[in-house]
Amino acid sequence: MSTFEYSRWDGQQQFTPQSADKIFDQFGEYLLDHGQELMQNLDDWEDEHPDVVELLMKRGLIEKDESGRFHVTPRGIRRVENKALEELLLVGEKGKLGKHDTAFRGPGETLQEESRPYEFGDPVSNLDLHQTLRNALARQGGGTPIRINHDDLVVHDTQYQAACATIVLLDMSGSMSRYGKFGQAKKVALAMNSLVRGRYRGDFLQIVGFYTYATPLSERELLYAAPKPVSIFDPRVRLRIPLDNPPSFVPEHFTNIQAGLQFARRMLKRQPAENKQIVTITDGEPTAHIEGREVVLIYPPAEKTARITLQEVKRCASEGIHLSSFALIEDYFYLDLVNFVEQMAQVSGGVAAYCNAQDLGNMVIDSFIDGRRKRQTM
Repeated sequence: MSTFEYSRWDGQQQFTPQSADKIFDQFGEYLLDHGQELMQNLDDWEDEHPDVVELLMKRGLIEKDESGRFHVTPRGIRRVENKALEELLLVGEKGKLGKHDTAFRGPGETLQEESRPYEFGDPVSNLDLHQTLRNALARQGGGTPIRINHDDLVVHDTQYQAACATIVLLDMSGSMSRYGKFGQAKKVALAMNSLVRGRYRGDFLQIVGFYTYATPLSERELLYAAPKPVSIFDPRVRLRIPLDNPPSFVPEHFTNIQAGLQFARRMLKRQPAENKQIVTITDGEPTAHIEGREVVLIYPPAEKTARITLQEVKRCASEGIHLSSFALIEDYFYLDLVNFVEQMAQVSGGVAAYCNAQDLGNMVIDSFIDGRRKRQTM
């Protein structure tokens, strides 16, 4: 087991690229909880530690745009995502994680024990170099140099893996700011970006944030995301917000699961993948829904909002979408929330689970991998 010693930097020690990476990793952890707000503090950091900021920029982890604002680079985003996946798998000891295959042959996971003659279009990365060289030696009767022709080429056989289209619905309502819930949920979403990019390159993955509305999040927008701050504190709320001409102030901290599901269903309809799934991560019952061209905000949660949300759940299931719903219950026992996600599972024939934020990651990834090979028929 490795041991580490820490001391205060006095400005005299040489600052190395390795230490720059470590500082950026810590910076990435803060981004999980604070989002865009932290980026605005980089100006002050540049004034206090210009050498550190300069080295991070030289390492290609952060950059400045034309207006002088700092941004995390694509390389920096990849580092945060990969580290999130690495930490998640290490914590869960998920050595068994891998691809799930079907019995059809085609592009996919390499099978080391089986080989076949090369065919035009086969990936060069699947070339069985050992057997190819043996074929060439046998054909020319030994000796050097070894001359390889087309008939000598052999590739590892592969198993076909059907692509999957997945939407992750991430709760951005005001209550997600408590107990580090949003930071952990965002880490899971970032890890899934890394997982799909590395292992399931044929898959489609989109993160969608839902609050009073629902919106897709790019990788950078996800990294910068934060829960919507609570903006009204009335014990009872009944508001109708027109979608076409909204007022200048709209409370955004409500929980509109229906809007997220509706957005996801319409997006998945455009995807050609055979397997489609929606993964919902939330910490509260729905407190908003859409009626016609209005968003209706209701607090405390109302039966009408739940009913309309479950109708959307049923529409998703009827279109062959597999649904998995995860309820975060950090601070006290959310009996009504647990009941609601169980209703979502009953209506859709999908998965429902409740957990704390620390256990969320492995549960979501297990469900994602399992859902990749389930085609919903209702």
